[in-house]
Amino acid sequence: MNPQDSRSIVSLCLMAAFVDGEKHDREREEVRRIAEGLAQAGDIHLPTLYQDVLMKRSSMAALASSLPDSEVRQLAYEMAVCVCDADGGQSDAERAFLRELREALGLSAGEMRAFDEAAEAIAQAPIDAPVPAVVARPATAAVPAMPAPNLEAAPGGRPAIDEAAMDARILNAAILNGALELLPESLSTLAIIPLQMRLVYGIGKAHGYELDSGHVKDFLATVGVGLTSQYLEQAGRKLIGGLLGKMGGGLLRGVGRQAVSSGMSFATTYALGHVARRYYGGGRQLSTQMLKDSFAGIVQQGQQLQGRYLPQIQEKARTLDTAQVMAMVRGR
Repeated sequence: MNPQDSRSIVSLCLMAAFVDGEKHDREREEVRRIAEGLAQAGDIHLPTLYQDVLMKRSSMAALASSLPDSEVRQLAYEMAVCVCDADGGQSDAERAFLRELREALGLSAGEMRAFDEAAEAIAQAPIDAPVPAVVARPATAAVPAMPAPNLEAAPGGRPAIDEAAMDARILNAAILNGALELLPESLSTLAIIPLQMRLVYGIGKAHGYELDSGHVKDFLATVGVGLTSQYLEQAGRKLIGGLLGKMGGGLLRGVGRQAVSSGMSFATTYALGHVARRYYGGGRQLSTQMLKDSFAGIVQQGQQLQGRYLPQIQEKARTLDTAQVMAMVRGR
């Protein structure tokens, strides 16, 4: 793709992010923050695209017509679908937007049905399914034991927690999502979100709390992880770096060239796990600001650890294909 293709796709994704008028202000703020954070990436000035979309200076028809290549048009549609599905499903406004976009791009409902159904399956994935296991090994003999943030003692009556097993659960989830971040297919990027939600759910349940998807979404939003904005950031980095797409209908195997990945999925998942552990282990006593501060601090810790576990992340990425990703998200 050329820079104009990337600009058009990002603009269409921003349109998809804002078509649902019910998006919370904090999610819109996250999208704006991401646009500013990626401002210097490549030849795309995202803040300008962001303003063009908000001020309605960009039209769907013009953006769609600027994408002459059929594979690029399909990628644009796939990314817009994932943006709409990232927060757990599509609203009526989002469904209408996607129908209009599909027609503007000259794509038929039939040829995109399989992708639409796969994205919907990820969006509606069961929250109570297990997080797939990854056999994590110490990166080197010099790597210290996984640090556990200062956890409050659980109140009386709460289940006894195997702390070593909890460490492993969080690390496994971080490695898996780090591997998904290295894969170029848009569905793999979308799959990170329900697996993060499933990790938080499992930690809450281990501490005696029965949660639903609404509660878990609120927890993610409280610590500062937006669902739509997180997908936009992950996919945007891949798109701008020329790493998003597919080859021969399957996942691109050249994981080595994706080493430029930011590693944010590993760090974010690692931080979500440990903050959830602190929150539910302490009887849900932490304030909103304490949750935010804890999350920000542990994200930095996760970014430092990500480099040590990169070989295992890459190894896991090489074993994944589309069918395995879909099975994991469905809990099979």
